[in-house]
Amino acid sequence: MRTLLSRATLCALLLASPTTHAASVYRCVDETGHVTFTRQGCAPSQTAQMQNAFNPTPSSGKATRMAEPSSQQTKRQRKHADTGATLTVVGEQDDGCGNLLTQQARRKAIVEQQVRAGMTRADIESALGRPDAISGNNGQTRYRYSPQKGRSRSVSFDENGCVRAKN
Repeated sequence: MRTLLSRATLCALLLASPTTHAASVYRCVDETGHVTFTRQGCAPSQTAQMQNAFNPTPSSGKATRMAEPSSQQTKRQRKHADTGATLTVVGEQDDGCGNLLTQQARRKAIVEQQVRAGMTRADIESALGRPDAISGNNGQTRYRYSPQKGRSRSVSFDENGCVRAKN
């Protein structure tokens, strides 16, 4: 009886549909109207809008149509563009690591595969890829990368997931 129940549970788990993941991305619009989507944030000269991206796994069901901007939002944008109104930012976006890096410095470090204090785990994985080993102690995490040309590399994060030190 117990074996039958465990087999039935296993079959139910295998046949269950996989979960989908949603990610938050920034929709950046520059002064010429060019739209860019990024997880790293927008440049100070661009307008930013936070969006949740629904990313179903391939073959998980029916195809999902991409979102189109509503006509009401487009009219509102044209109205502001016609009046020449400027956007005033009152607060500063907090990256969770004390805003030690500007968005341009963060992007440059990722492209050049550098590690800098104030970067997040997602930034490090974008720059260096997935770590070969992950260890943790007292709320702090360490990523270790395999030797490349004879040198290993490790990055330490604090309890907030921000780069603390590099080796």
